[in-house]
Amino acid sequence: MQYLVSVIDDKSDPGSTDRQPAISEFNERLIADGYWVFAGGLADTDAATVVDNRGDQPVLTDGPFIESKEYLAGVWIWEAPDLDVALKLAAEASKACDRKIEVRPFQ
Repeated sequence: MQYLVSVIDDKSDPGSTDRQPAISEFNERLIADGYWVFAGGLADTDAATVVDNRGDQPVLTDGPFIESKEYLAGVWIWEAPDLDVALKLAAEASKACDRKIEVRPFQ
């Protein structure tokens, strides 16, 4: 089963900025153990654009969909046999990147 693993940062209490070596080491282990599908960090929320094309014309709005102190800072997609494995990996990911992690299975 595949899981979307979201890295959550907090503007009022951000994680450490020197975590790249730990994240790279964790990613290398994910690849070696066969859990890795994809990962990527995201630009800051001020680089976001929301597109709403539910009306007559598309409306583009600068900034995130909602204003919040917490925001999506990056994602992984993992292939894991079950939720227990994904949650164990998420605990390690949280330690490696010094941020909260949300785990959601794909439907």
